[in-house]
Amino acid sequence: MTDHAKMQASDDFNRARGRALLSQIQHFLNTGRNKLLSLYDVKEILKPKNETYRGMQMVPINFIVGSEGRYRDFNKFFLPNADHLKARWTRVDEARIKDIILPPIQLYEIGGVYFVRDGNHRVSVARTQGVEIIDAEVTSLSTEISINPSMTAEDLRMAVIQYEKKLFYEKTRFGELTGCQDLDFSIPGQYDTIYNHILGHKYFMNQNVAGEIPFEKALLSWYTQVYEPIISIIRKEWLLVQFPDRTASDLYVWLVKHWDFLKKKYGVHYALSDAARDFSVKYGQTRGKILPSLAALLNRLFNHPRRFKR
Repeated sequence: MTDHAKMQASDDFNRARGRALLSQIQHFLNTGRNKLLSLYDVKEILKPKNETYRGMQMVPINFIVGSEGRYRDFNKFFLPNADHLKARWTRVDEARIKDIILPPIQLYEIGGVYFVRDGNHRVSVARTQGVEIIDAEVTSLSTEISINPSMTAEDLRMAVIQYEKKLFYEKTRFGELTGCQDLDFSIPGQYDTIYNHILGHKYFMNQNVAGEIPFEKALLSWYTQVYEPIISIIRKEWLLVQFPDRTASDLYVWLVKHWDFLKKKYGVHYALSDAARDFSVKYGQTRGKILPSLAALLNRLFNHPRRFKR
C-alpha cells in the first residue's frame, strides 16, 4: 500500500503540474488571471480595520483565492507552479490516499473570500482531487468591499475605486452640483484628497466673508475656479499623452502637488503652465521628447477654428 500510495501521489502531482503549465499557456496574454492573490496586496488595497476570530467552519474550496505567504508557489486554481513543491505536496496526497486525517487549515476571510494562512499544500491537493468543502479555522478581516472569486488584484483595485467614487458622490452631491460624472482615478484613496482640496478652498473663501460658507457653494467654486482650469492646462499641455494609463483627475492631483513644490522653490508666481511642462519633462512617458513642432501643429489643429470658403 505504501509503494502504491507513493506512486499514486507522484502521478497526481505530475498531472497537477501539467495542468498548471497548460493554464499558464492559456493565460499568457493576461497573466493576472492565472495568479493567486497575495493577502498582503489585498490588505494594502482594502486596508481592513480589524479582525475577528470565527472558529471552525466548512469553507467552499472555490472561494479560497489567495495566500498569505505562498501565493507564488501556486496559481489561481491552486495548482503547483514549481517542481520543488513535489515532496511536500505528495506527502499530503499520500495521507489523503491512506485516509489519514490532517489538521484543519487556517484561513483569513475578507470580502467573502478566503486566503490561506496555513495549509496551502492541503488546499492544492484537495482542489486537484475535486474536493468541494474543506474544514478550516477562520479569522475575518473587516471590509465593506465584496470580492468575487474570479477577481484579479487589478479587478479588486478598480472595485475599491468605484466604491470610493460612489461614497464621494453620495456624500458631496458632486455629480448633481457640477454635472460631472467622470471624476475618475486609477488608484484608490484619491477621493479623500479631492475632499480635502474642497475643504481647503472653503477655508480660504471664508477668510473674506462673514459667516460660514455652505460646503456645496465651496465645492462648486472649487470645481469651476480650480479644478476645471487645471484640467484645461493638462489637456492643453498634452499631459494625457505623456501619461497614457492615467486619468485627467490623476494628473490634477499630481500636478497640484508638483506646482506647490515648484512655488516653494521658485516663488509663488511660478506659472501653472510652466509647472505642467516641467512635470511632463521629468515624469512623462517620453520624458518631454515630443517634437515641439509636432506639438505646435497639433495645438493649431485642435485649438484654432478653420475658415472655409463657401
